[in-house]
Amino acid sequence: MLFWITLIIMLVMLSAAFAVLFLKNYLAATAAISVVSLALSVMFVILQAPDVALAEAAVGAGISGVILALTLRRIGLWKIETNEELK
Repeated sequence: MLFWITLIIMLVMLSAAFAVLFLKNYLAATAAISVVSLALSVMFVILQAPDVALAEAAVGAGISGVILALTLRRIGLWKIETNEELK
C-alpha cells in the first residue's frame, strides 16, 4: 500500500514539475512550484521525517510561493489573461 501512495506522490511531483516548464502563465507556474514542494513534504512524512516535512511545507510551499507571487505582482506579470482580454 505504501508503494502505491509513494508512486502517486511521485507522479504528482513529476507532473507539476513538467507543468512548471510548459505553462505560459507565470502565476500558474508559481502554483505548480508550490504543489511540487507540498508533495515533497508529504514524501518526507512517508519517510518518517516530520521535522523536515514541516520545514519544507513552511518554506517551500508557503513562504517561497508567496514571495514568488508577490514578485510577479510587483513586476506586473501576475494577471490571468482570459479569452475576452486577448481579443
